[in-house]
Amino acid sequence: MPPGLSLDLHEGADRNAMADTMDVMTAAFDPTFGEAWTLPQLAGVMIMPGTWLTVARLDASPLGFALVRSVLDECELLLLAVAPLWRGRGIGETLLRETLRTARRRGITSMNLEVRATNNAIQLYEKIGFEYVHRRPGYYRGNDGQLYDALSFRIDMAL
Repeated sequence: MPPGLSLDLHEGADRNAMADTMDVMTAAFDPTFGEAWTLPQLAGVMIMPGTWLTVARLDASPLGFALVRSVLDECELLLLAVAPLWRGRGIGETLLRETLRTARRRGITSMNLEVRATNNAIQLYEKIGFEYVHRRPGYYRGNDGQLYDALSFRIDMAL
C-alpha cells in the first residue's frame, strides 16, 4: 500500500466523492464487459439507506473505491475498482478490508458479492476469505453481445 493513502467514507450523494468514483470507474472497467455504471446509476444507489462508498486517495487523487449496500445484518459489495496504473499495490485489498471493518462496526454479519467468472479480482476475494456460493451461467452480457458467467461469493464475519 502506498504511504500516504487515505480511505474516505461517504454516505449520501456527495458530488465530489461520486466524481472521483466515476473517474476511477471510467479508467478501471474494460468497456468490453459493460460493467461500468453511469453517474445517474451511482447517484441513485448512493441515496439509498445503508449504502456507503469508500474512496482511496493519494494526495487528493482518487486511486480506487468500494461501494456497498446493506440491509439489516447483510451487505453486498456492489463495486470494487482500482485505477489501472495503481493495481498490484495492495489498494484493492486495503479497500476490501476497510469495507469489511466498516460492515462489522455496523453490526453486519455477512457480505455477498457477484463477479464475472473471468475477473482477476476473484483471487483477492478468496484470499480475504470469501467462499464460492454458486455460478449463474450467461448472467452478464458484454457490449460485444458475449455472455459471461457470474460467480457469487460470501463471507461470514464474526462480530
